[in-house]
Amino acid sequence: MHFARGEVTTGGRTLPFAELVERAYLARVQLWSDGFYATPGLSWDRETLQGHPFYYFAWGAAVSEVLVDTLTGEWRLLRADLLHDVGRSLNPALDIGQIEGAFIQGMGWLTMEELVWHPADGSAKAGMLMTHAPSTYKIPTANDCPPVLNVALFERDNAVDSIHRSKAVGEPPLLLPFSVFFAIRDAVSAVGEHRVDPPLRAPATSEAILRAIDAVRAG
Repeated sequence: MHFARGEVTTGGRTLPFAELVERAYLARVQLWSDGFYATPGLSWDRETLQGHPFYYFAWGAAVSEVLVDTLTGEWRLLRADLLHDVGRSLNPALDIGQIEGAFIQGMGWLTMEELVWHPADGSAKAGMLMTHAPSTYKIPTANDCPPVLNVALFERDNAVDSIHRSKAVGEPPLLLPFSVFFAIRDAVSAVGEHRVDPPLRAPATSEAILRAIDAVRAG
């Protein structure tokens, strides 16, 4: 098979490349090759709960400072300091941006994005998710970013033979905003001088925070 000047020649016959592609498409003939990557060295026994299910682990730490209005339950993130393990970073700017985005997204998950279902009243809507889109529940925006947001990369070569000894970022930074949730919880606990364990659940919406404050005061 020979490709030249936008044409394909094979078996003594020449066709324009576009026509060949169209004919292959209509005949359901795949013109590309593909494959699958299998991460090496993975194993897991569900019966014994023993094995090595992941190629490597990523680590992170975060400290957050919040301000809580004890009269309304409203709160604000004042500062966050994040440290995340990316191995030998392939692109520090990209990794930092990913960590910042995951942190704010996770903060929304833990403090704003409350799921509400239609009550089981026998109607056709019973059990339907009412907060099904950003039009029906609150998501974090740029205005929810703290005035001080410090992100540092814990750069140390990955112990396993990954690409250039790097570590993927992806979802792990989504757990760093637990520092926000626990900072809010600690602030609520301070209302009762830390004598009562606050009954605060996630998402820690302003309503949930105010209920937890009332419970701490009552306790």
